[in-house]
Amino acid sequence: MEIKNDYPVVNPMIVYREEFDDWAVLFDPDSSETFGLDPVSSFIWKKLDGKHSIQEILSELKDECEGGVPEDAPKHIEDFISDLKNRGLIGYEEK
Repeated sequence: MEIKNDYPVVNPMIVYREEFDDWAVLFDPDSSETFGLDPVSSFIWKKLDGKHSIQEILSELKDECEGGVPEDAPKHIEDFISDLKNRGLIGYEEK
């Protein structure tokens, strides 16, 4: 699977609250919805700054994970980012 070279960026209205052991909660004040993030999702969320492409995020995740990442990690990352976009939690910067 070829990863697009988009630069995702978080919606500045979304509240990110880090909890224990790198778990986190996102809060969308417009919809009053909350979303739980596991440690990998939190790692990805922190990279959604408009400066990291999806490919760069994957590369940094591989560097961070001592045991390696599954072969289908690119698909999971793209699905996660697509879900965030569909919920209005992030957008994109094209470079």
